[in-house]
Amino acid sequence: MLSITCLFIFSCGQEGDTVDTININDTAGNAQNKAIKTKNVFYSIPSPIETTTLLKKAGATYDAAFLNDIKSASKYTSASSKALNLGVYGADLSFTSIFEQAQESMLYLKCASDLANGLGIGDVFGPATIGRVEANMKNKDSLLEIISDAYWTADAYLKENDRPSTSALVIAGGWIEGLYIATRIAKTTKNDEIMNRIGEQKLSLENLIGLMENTPAEEVITKLTAELKELKVIYDKIEMSSEKPVTSTDVTTHVTTIDGGSKVNITKELLADITLKIEVIRSNIIK
Repeated sequence: MLSITCLFIFSCGQEGDTVDTININDTAGNAQNKAIKTKNVFYSIPSPIETTTLLKKAGATYDAAFLNDIKSASKYTSASSKALNLGVYGADLSFTSIFEQAQESMLYLKCASDLANGLGIGDVFGPATIGRVEANMKNKDSLLEIISDAYWTADAYLKENDRPSTSALVIAGGWIEGLYIATRIAKTTKNDEIMNRIGEQKLSLENLIGLMENTPAEEVITKLTAELKELKVIYDKIEMSSEKPVTSTDVTTHVTTIDGGSKVNITKELLADITLKIEVIRSNIIK
């Protein structure tokens, strides 16, 4: 099952801080074809909400130790670290929300909101939206719909303001954190279904690399792309077979899912290699 929407999220919080390694007013340049290709790749990467939902369906249980420390949010001061960790905290928020951890969800919501505000997209997740989140903490379906709506608003804003680097880094951060959480769960549960879900990320990793390669080649983008390509070397060893996919769309959340489409053969050795590599990549982001 593969989502072709992508969660983005968030806003509201602290003033912008210090040195930036990306320009938060970056421009997409002159490539209309490039923009179309980037959009296609963008919508083929699973969202943190979809990833964590799949993990829960596969038998995962909640463990706060898998998540980034909320106390770390204040140390992300460059634009690139804010964007990456906005994605990370977005995935963590999805994880806490899927497992109905109301108190933790509000804490991760605050982290994500502060980082988004530092990126200049604070209006997306203002007091009204935060109030809706607080009022629906016990209604998981409504909460996920609110988060999805916030994503669409943020996505539209970033596209209208030609900020592809910021968008790509948030997406990458969310995908990396989602995979990291999945590997932690697989390591503790030894669940075959979760292992398969990790293996299925082979396709979305290729799409993520494609997205990064179609983003302005700033230093942080180039470095992260190189790390993802190292992860891809491991994923390339995973054997996958194709089946005819069946698609369906949720009219409420606008999430399109694809059931079937591939079977995965992932060995314990490859899982161990993926686990180690994604831990290194994630550590470089949250440090």
